[in-house]
Amino acid sequence: MFQLLKTEGRARRGGFSTPHGLIQTPVFMNVGTQAAIKGGLSAWDLERIGCQMELSNTYHLHVRPGDGLIRELGGLHKFMTWNGPMLTDSGGFQVFSLAQLRKVREEGVSFHSHVDGAKIFMGPEESMRIQSNLGSDIAMAFDECVKIPSPYEYVKAACGRTARWLARCKTALAAYNSESDAVNPGQVLFGINQGAVFHDLRIQHMQQIAELDLPGYAIGGLAVGETHQEMYDTIEAVEEYMPKDRPRYLMGVGTPSNIIEGVARGVDFFDCVMPSRNGRHGHLFTWNGVLNIHNQKYARDPDPIEPGCGCPACRRYSKAYIRHLLRAQEPLALRLLVLHNLYFYNELLRRIREALDEGRFAAFRREYSEKLSRRI
Repeated sequence: MFQLLKTEGRARRGGFSTPHGLIQTPVFMNVGTQAAIKGGLSAWDLERIGCQMELSNTYHLHVRPGDGLIRELGGLHKFMTWNGPMLTDSGGFQVFSLAQLRKVREEGVSFHSHVDGAKIFMGPEESMRIQSNLGSDIAMAFDECVKIPSPYEYVKAACGRTARWLARCKTALAAYNSESDAVNPGQVLFGINQGAVFHDLRIQHMQQIAELDLPGYAIGGLAVGETHQEMYDTIEAVEEYMPKDRPRYLMGVGTPSNIIEGVARGVDFFDCVMPSRNGRHGHLFTWNGVLNIHNQKYARDPDPIEPGCGCPACRRYSKAYIRHLLRAQEPLALRLLVLHNLYFYNELLRRIREALDEGRFAAFRREYSEKLSRRI
């Protein structure tokens, strides 16, 4: 399913085949948590801004409107009218970040819904059942997410539990895919590496889950409080032990600089809410750094957010107009801002792929990794 086309150092250029199309990697997955991009964007908008892949949230869609309902309506692709590749996360991160009271045991996790307080139990089989109902192309394994910092012994125990859960996920998804009415019988499972920032635990866990011979593997539990250098060091430590012929996914990361540095360390898949969340607050990514549209100096600026940008916002509107909309709390402002940021992220990955194709990724990294983090 994964074809490694070429490398430059640890950076990789490849392609991953799914029932809904070929993904050119490295790739950024646009986060549609509840089957939509926050900021008023639709699946049609994603097509216009160069999105290859969409990601939705298992936990949120299970709580509302219900994965059973989505299954009845033909699966998540049909429900949200997105025809391209799709990944669903397992719900594990939300269980551990949103649930105020939860009980972890070998079977799974009991907790209360953040929406209405209803009691929910989720384990490997339940997560796979929900994701099978949604019909995504890639289902993520149910894992235990630990906060950073956490005690070494607790992280070690969580790694063991996550590995055992992964084996159960593999068995369950194979059974669901074999059902005659499976929404997407070609759905595949990615395992998740955990271990906080303890390199020995990360390596041991990666070696253990690699034995399951899955179609892809993710590095989870990062970008949750550790420094950027700790994150980079952890990626470097575990990357050496990840199968070379399978895609690597760095979950929940990150800034444009994080993505460039992740690619340099061998990562193929990325996702993050940052472009949409920051856009809704007026923080915009450009090829010269990050600008804050709230700044007074843009009140009379007749130029687009970034001259030459091909996004729908820049092709038509000025910074002055968009700033006015945001200050006036017009919903159109959020839509235009998020359109720009998501276009930028997809364009960033396109340029990274182009640089890898042409053997000049190292030069691209030198030019942009630090530059894109600057505040304008």
